[in-house]
Amino acid sequence: MKDILTAIFVTEMRKTTANMYRLGWDERNGGNISYLLDEAEVAEYLDLKKVIREIPTGFDAKPLIGKIFIVTGTGKYFKNVDEDPETNLGIVRIKEDGTTAELLWGFKDGGKFTSEFPAHMMSHMARLSVDPQNRVVMHCHPTNLLAMNYVHELDEAKFTHTLWEMCTECIVVFPDGVGVLPWMLCGTNEIGEATAKKMKDFRVVVWALHGVYGAGKDMDETFGLIETVEKAAEIFMLTAHLPRLNTIKDEDMVKLAEHFGVKYRKDFLRLK
Repeated sequence: MKDILTAIFVTEMRKTTANMYRLGWDERNGGNISYLLDEAEVAEYLDLKKVIREIPTGFDAKPLIGKIFIVTGTGKYFKNVDEDPETNLGIVRIKEDGTTAELLWGFKDGGKFTSEFPAHMMSHMARLSVDPQNRVVMHCHPTNLLAMNYVHELDEAKFTHTLWEMCTECIVVFPDGVGVLPWMLCGTNEIGEATAKKMKDFRVVVWALHGVYGAGKDMDETFGLIETVEKAAEIFMLTAHLPRLNTIKDEDMVKLAEHFGVKYRKDFLRLK
């Protein structure tokens, strides 16, 4: 067997969590990531017949039976992942009953996956139903996007439109817009179900007054998606109190979207 610490999926988790902590997106134990892995690739590093222990998931994930994920742990700090990945990360497989996860590696201190695991798995199921290539679900607390929640209407069309106006790249990077949920209790199946419902239409879902969920085909795409939304929110927060002399017109957003061949939410634009 190869050394699991050299696996690209472990390396990606180490680098991404460190970067997210550095940016201030994941203070303390805030935030979590789950990454759907290829079974054949994992088998190069682990004996897939060896189950360390079983962990109840607290919900039914039958569509994901047999799927393997590397996921951050509950109560774990992103700043510690790179130094001690085997304690702060775990690799789990959804068991045949759909309600149990088999631990294949990690959580060596007896820990378990993030409390948002149900929300992650529900989001994976939702995204896979519309995009079979989806692999990553990422939750974090980007400072400017969170600040924007307090001073902007939490209406999906209006929220998205404001973000699209902030950077030329925005409508190209997230043409599907940004979904918005009202404040809900985190760590529950209820918020997981609500997020998954939004994930059918959006790859970015804002949890009002809390943070954001992002989904993508790989780690770079998902990180870059949230990074772009956060950059737009930062520009908004830097300029919201100032008179607006210039802006990106809706007609120009259409030109951008059509030039880059992306399918965008036309109903979020204000065209005459």
